[in-house]
Amino acid sequence: MTADAGGETNTSADAGGTTTGRQGETRTDREEVLSVQIEEGLTELNRPGSGLFISALSAGLDIGFGPLLMAVVLTTAGFSFGSPVVGELLMANAYALGFVLVVLGRSELFTEHTTLAVLPVLDGRASVGQLGRLWGLVYLGNVLGGAVFAAIVVVVAPALGVVDPRAFVEIATGLTDHGWSVILAAGVLAGWLMGLLSWLVAAAQESVSRLLFVWLIATAIGFAHLPHSIAGTVEVLLGVFGSAEVTLADFARFLVASTVGNAIGGSVFVSLLKYSHVVRGGPDPERE
Repeated sequence: MTADAGGETNTSADAGGTTTGRQGETRTDREEVLSVQIEEGLTELNRPGSGLFISALSAGLDIGFGPLLMAVVLTTAGFSFGSPVVGELLMANAYALGFVLVVLGRSELFTEHTTLAVLPVLDGRASVGQLGRLWGLVYLGNVLGGAVFAAIVVVVAPALGVVDPRAFVEIATGLTDHGWSVILAAGVLAGWLMGLLSWLVAAAQESVSRLLFVWLIATAIGFAHLPHSIAGTVEVLLGVFGSAEVTLADFARFLVASTVGNAIGGSVFVSLLKYSHVVRGGPDPERE
């Protein structure tokens, strides 16, 4: 069909019968993204446990480069930026580095799987037991990798003269100096954003687009100081290992609250809602 008298472009059908919307999107575009997500989730759910754990360990190690760079930036700036906005943006961009390394490197990150691996379960193609196995292996590998990275960096970075140990404490307390409920609620937002990142990466066709999505979402999480359970593991443990001001109890409280929040954000606000929207929403009446 052509534009109506008001200038609004209606839908049209191509030679194969696929209905096209106002901006060239086909009715099946959203189903295709969901299908890609489900297939990727099934692949991960069916991977051998050893492969999952090693990949997750790698992700926990790699994501630590973000907090390390944050500490370097903070130290280099002398703990004071000329403009608060510039300082926050610099720190947020430094934080994003670890996510770029992990997501584009295709390592297993727990907060991606709070969305990705849940979809096959919602679709009836995988069991809750399979999901629990994947979550457990990936989470354990991520946290262990993050702890190892923090233990290395807290010794090496000050010895190189690139980080003042006070930077580790300042970064850690920025996460731990909040109540349990605040960390939980903010963790929901972080998990929500990470779930959207997984969805956007599946929709992206090129590496440049994927890089842009990862950078935008990770920078947003860092700029808003939202707690990410895995990156936060490195941030808080750097403070624990580097100073008595941050305790293991602080770390445990942070880890539990942020993990629960991240899981809720990814599973409920992305997986469940996106799946329901695509599968049960039906055809768009404006495209009929």
